[in-house]
Amino acid sequence: MPKVTMYTTSWCGFCARARTLLGSRGIPYTEVSLDDDRAYRQKVFDLGGRWTVPLVVVDGAVIGGYQELAALDRAGALAERLAA
Repeated sequence: MPKVTMYTTSWCGFCARARTLLGSRGIPYTEVSLDDDRAYRQKVFDLGGRWTVPLVVVDGAVIGGYQELAALDRAGALAERLAA
């Protein structure tokens, strides 16, 4: 199964939604908390070209945030991508 990594903060509502979505699908993931990183926005931008969390990465390829993750799930493309 491909490796899923999610960069998050504890105060982010979209991060909570992404955790719930992945958990409800039984998708294992590694969560990287950026709570203690004062420069977390720059780190997320450097990794994924965006300023916001969550940042979901599958095998090194940036998926995006919660909205992109949810859209892939609704389309069935998330399951296909993770089945590879």
